[in-house]
Amino acid sequence: MKDGELTRTGEVMAAIRMKVASRALVSGDRLPSIRRFAATMGVSPSTVVEAYDRLAAEGLIRARRGSGFYVAGTGMPAMALAATEPSRDRAVDPFWVSRQSLDADPAVMKPGCGWLPADWMPNPALRRALRTLARADDAVLADYGSTRGSPLLRRLLLGRFAEEGIEASPDQLMLTASGTQAIDLICRFLLRPGDTVLVDDPCYFNFQALLRAHQVRMTGVPYTPSGPDMAAFESTLTAERPRLYITNSALHNPTGATLSPQTAYRLLSAASAHDLTIVEDDIFADFEPDPSPRLAALDGLNRVIRIGSFSKTLSASIRCGFIAGRADWIEGLVDLQVATCFGGPSPVATTLIANVLAGGGYRKHMEELRQRLARARHDMAACLEPLGIRPWLMPRGGFYLWCRLPAGQDSAALARMAVEENIVLAPGNVFSVSQTAGAFLRFNVAQSGDPRIVAVLTRAMNSQHAGKVLAIGK
Repeated sequence: MKDGELTRTGEVMAAIRMKVASRALVSGDRLPSIRRFAATMGVSPSTVVEAYDRLAAEGLIRARRGSGFYVAGTGMPAMALAATEPSRDRAVDPFWVSRQSLDADPAVMKPGCGWLPADWMPNPALRRALRTLARADDAVLADYGSTRGSPLLRRLLLGRFAEEGIEASPDQLMLTASGTQAIDLICRFLLRPGDTVLVDDPCYFNFQALLRAHQVRMTGVPYTPSGPDMAAFESTLTAERPRLYITNSALHNPTGATLSPQTAYRLLSAASAHDLTIVEDDIFADFEPDPSPRLAALDGLNRVIRIGSFSKTLSASIRCGFIAGRADWIEGLVDLQVATCFGGPSPVATTLIANVLAGGGYRKHMEELRQRLARARHDMAACLEPLGIRPWLMPRGGFYLWCRLPAGQDSAALARMAVEENIVLAPGNVFSVSQTAGAFLRFNVAQSGDPRIVAVLTRAMNSQHAGKVLAIGK
């Protein structure tokens, strides 16, 4: 039987590979002794000897006479992300845009950021939950989180899944420290450096940043108002053989588009034919007025992994995410989370979120938020129209408008000018793997109410136009 079929020797090898991939073991670290690791894995010492010998033959580990086995110097560079791809214009680099938003002074306007203003969040409900938390058992305030996370919050999530038609058992769900950590764990679990990952073009820019950290190759497929361009998607599967596809099904980031039933079925059929695993980031699900097709529901959590978090709807300060998927994968991901974080998310965070979700006010909060955002989307579109900036489509929900600029305008140049006036924009090529979205900007309508934003855009666009006219005249 081959190692990939997980013989007992294969299980030992897989456990070591996971520890190296997750950096729980790094170059030069000593592996557990043969007898100790045999006891840990529940196998015979001879099985560990065979596994260590095979890993040494592969070059992953090496033996030192009389001392044991050590992780070999694999030559894998440190996670210095700036060197993993050709240098980009800082105005369209995901890390630069993230830093501009996260580190901004409170006076800076952030129409390019990816979260709601603090006064749009359910702060009274959070304060009530904090008062309840103050009376919680000492263990909630002082202990590590359990490996799968709060049982109460997981039960609430399973109930919400059932409402959406996703049948999941408790062993198919785990909580994580954030939605970003959920993707990171999945990448550590399923990918190796050099693997190919398929993303939408455009896509959420931190997908790109995270995948760069894992030293994988990204390839993009054009996104349409009904989902990925399926002709391009199927062609890419054949040509590139990606291992993973990461996407938003509902209220796609940045475009606001929604997956159609026809595209969903065709996508799943193609994924099955090419043994592709799909990560469905459903962080914007609660912003939809009514549910659209979900890959996780149609697939039954077989080759689709669903992730999400509460940072967009409740609080970006109280971090917690989740992963729903195959039970055997969740088991491996739980071990990986223990190896990298020693336990699940903070009991303080999960207890707070569970109290808010169970309190009855969350649904009312989301209904009011959906109505408020609908007004903001239309108001922002009306403000941009005189500038010739128009939405690619009007989303069914959420807080993004993906807008096309007038001919001749470059979003990166506008972003550089705007940041000089304390406005952070999100230019289109931040989101584009192929760098073909230079004529687009993503606006967060909840962060765009200040009239100074349109005034600065007007000046920047006029300046850019005048510069081009001057250049042509020369």
